Amino acid sequence: MIFAQTGGGGASGQLQQGFSLALGIMFMFGFIWGVLKIWGGANAISKGDPDGKAGIIAGIIIAGAAAIMGALFAIFGLSGAALTPSF
Repeated sequence: MIFAQTGGGGASGQLQQGFSLALGIMFMFGFIWGVLKIWGGANAISKGDPDGKAGIIAGIIIAGAAAIMGALFAIFGLSGAALTPSF
């Protein structure tokens, strides 16, 4: 069996850093979008719209996507394949 290891140097390390940075930016925008979605859902509920609850649930899932995916990777034993987002 051949196992690939990504080290700190070389092209593979730079590629991993690039993906970590892109992932961090994507999660930052996702968190902001999720918070706005939760806020909109709460506002809809206050106006009597029953669909506001779905907006709150969707916002929680969007804002917590990084934690949810990290937990799923850890549960299935793939934590070595997960990247840590960087900013």
